[in-house]
Amino acid sequence: MTLVSENIFEVKDLQQQGGQITATLRLVEDNPILNGHFPGQSVVPGACMLDLVKTVIGDALSINIQLKTAGNIKFMQMVTPADADELNLKITHKPIEAGFISLNATILKAETACFKLQAVFAIL
Repeated sequence: MTLVSENIFEVKDLQQQGGQITATLRLVEDNPILNGHFPGQSVVPGACMLDLVKTVIGDALSINIQLKTAGNIKFMQMVTPADADELNLKITHKPIEAGFISLNATILKAETACFKLQAVFAIL
């Protein structure tokens, strides 16, 4: 069991094949970050979704990485405690030059995209 993003997400299943990584996620509903963002209508902060992608790809590939550029970040639907057991992460990645990795990532609830990211990370 891997916990990421200040223990907001639990990775229940992680699969890696070639340039594809998929993960089944569970949202930890009682995390204090959710209580403060926003009181009365808890949502997962966007920074935590970005950190989730960084942590999962780093763990899956056994590398330390740092965000270099984010060409496109889209928050398409809120992720709330009601979505606790319906989340999936899909990442497509490839090396682009020595010391850098390019990726596209999507967080989905059921089949609906909530978050999309196109980014380049530096391998540390």
